[in-house]
Amino acid sequence: MLKGKSIDHHLRATWQAVAKMYNEQAEKFDSTMAMAFVTLNIDYENGTPSTALGPQMGMEATSLSRILKSMEEKGAIYREKNPNDGRGVLIKLTDLGKEKREDAKIAVLRFNDIVRQNLTEEELSAFFKVTETINSLISKDTIFSKKIAS
Repeated sequence: MLKGKSIDHHLRATWQAVAKMYNEQAEKFDSTMAMAFVTLNIDYENGTPSTALGPQMGMEATSLSRILKSMEEKGAIYREKNPNDGRGVLIKLTDLGKEKREDAKIAVLRFNDIVRQNLTEEELSAFFKVTETINSLISKDTIFSKKIAS
């Protein structure tokens, strides 16, 4: 199959371009795209249980642990015992983390605004429908569970 006709090629190439763009922007703020993503997923006021962050972001625990350690070393987050679960830990944003969250939020809103300015509502709606369908097919395990006709 030609890569120009492969759906996964377009998804991968587009996501790599988006990730590169966000990482280049995050670097200006002494951060990374992954760190920015984490700040956007931590409850601003109450923090978020560490066990909820990974699934919420679709990230493996080991990757998340490395990112959280780095963020803690930079002073963007801190850990606190979860008052509702004695065994659990809440991840909370420091004042610096809240600033980083605001920087990330501005970048995401700008990206969305510029993309929306360059697409019609119909094009955007079709894009969302395609991505929802792909995610649904994957979550229902319909991609590789059925025999493909030759």
